[in-house]
Amino acid sequence: MSKLYIGVDLGGTNIRAGIVNEEGTILCKKSIKTNLPKPEAVLEKDIFELCDSLCFENGYDLHSDIEAVGIGTPGSVDGIRGIVWSNVNFGYKNWKIVENLKGLFGDDIKLYVENDANAAVIAEVAAGSAKGCNDALMITLGTGVGGGAYLGGKIYAGYNYAGLEVGHMVIRVNGKPCNCGRKGCFERYAAATALIELTKEAMENNPDSALWKICPDISRVNAKTAFDGWRESDPVATEVVNTYIKDLARGIINLVNIFQPEILTIGGGVSNEKDTLIALLKPYIDEEDYARNARERTKIVIAKFRNDAGIIGAAMLGVNNA
Repeated sequence: MSKLYIGVDLGGTNIRAGIVNEEGTILCKKSIKTNLPKPEAVLEKDIFELCDSLCFENGYDLHSDIEAVGIGTPGSVDGIRGIVWSNVNFGYKNWKIVENLKGLFGDDIKLYVENDANAAVIAEVAAGSAKGCNDALMITLGTGVGGGAYLGGKIYAGYNYAGLEVGHMVIRVNGKPCNCGRKGCFERYAAATALIELTKEAMENNPDSALWKICPDISRVNAKTAFDGWRESDPVATEVVNTYIKDLARGIINLVNIFQPEILTIGGGVSNEKDTLIALLKPYIDEEDYARNARERTKIVIAKFRNDAGIIGAAMLGVNNA
């Protein structure tokens, strides 16, 4: 019988958990709202209760059926010590997440933590869109923009575990202020939350836009709303999508020109646009990729596991350390 693991994808909007087997198949999953801001201890309790209820509701016992729990979280993560040194979107510093969670889970449950985008790229390299690649990058487009790198056959985290914080490279000088303290960061223009913000602004400024028919309640706008309007040829939605794509492409091109990986895979909520997203990005990348005339070029693809990559990769932390 295959061993079972829990993967937890800790996001700024939702905490998502799934029971995963050794082959990387999600057997069941559940999510709750993150509801930030909140103290670390409250969030830790939420993580434990989510895992416990996930097991109970699906006929598993947390202590007898689960080998380990892996957690993917934004920020600078020291997986060896089990510490999140900094998570700017949560407001946490020197968060001893593994030590604290042991007090809730007990000593019989092995706990692991990794940067969420690193966890996602682990999943994609193991069994997804980058399977078999020796050099792959991944970006996740959610509450923020996460980045993970699998270079030379292993995860690259930097000597201080803060490597590949791609969401905090500046793409617009003196642009929108970011939680990290800089202005014009990639995630302020390319995250799903940035797309939602842009969509809402466009709707407020254009009361006759078809976006209002697509989403009459502006508080329910999501990352899909503008793309739905674009598909209906609404000019306001088209402008939103074009603006978003240009900024997203700008960051992706920077990463391609720096690393020239075999694969750059896109995950997170916006990746649900699949081939549409790739088709819109392609003209910009073809124009500005430094290696555009090379025989071999970086392939830009959608993550196979899309929004589930974080869950699977976090669970694989347990599999890989078994």
